[in-house]
Amino acid sequence: MAAKISYADVEVGTELPPQTFSVTRATLVQYAGASGDFNPIHWNEKFAVEVGLPDVIAHGMFTMAEAIRVVTDWVGDPAAVVEYGVRFTKPVVVPNDDKGATIEVAGKVAAKLDDNTVRVDLTATSGGQKILGMSRAVVRLA
Repeated sequence: MAAKISYADVEVGTELPPQTFSVTRATLVQYAGASGDFNPIHWNEKFAVEVGLPDVIAHGMFTMAEAIRVVTDWVGDPAAVVEYGVRFTKPVVVPNDDKGATIEVAGKVAAKLDDNTVRVDLTATSGGQKILGMSRAVVRLA
C-alpha cells in the first residue's frame, strides 16, 4: 500500500477532513484487553476519583491512536507516517452512560519538508477542552 496523496498536490494550510470518535466504557474495556493496560483509572470510577481524577479516563495511547487516524485515513496508508508525537494536556473523561465521550480531531499541513514529506499538525479536543498539545506527524506522500 502506498500513500494516495501526492506531495505536489498538497500545500501548507491544506486541511485534512476532521473526524469525531466516540469513546464509551465498553471501548475502554476492549482497549485494555488489546493493550494489556488494566490500570484501574481506565475502568474503576471509585479508584479514579480517589486518585484525584474527575471520573474514569481514556488511555493516553488510545487517545493518541484515535487522533492519528485523521492522518492515516487522509493519506490512505498507515505506513506513510514516519514520525508522530503528542503531549497529553487533558484526559478524556468517559462518563458511565450510553453516550460516553467524543474526541474531535482536525489536521492541517503545517510544513512541506524534504523527501516528499509533510508535517501535519493535529488539534484534538474532548468536551470543549484541548486534550493533546504539540500533536504532530511527519508523513511521506506519493
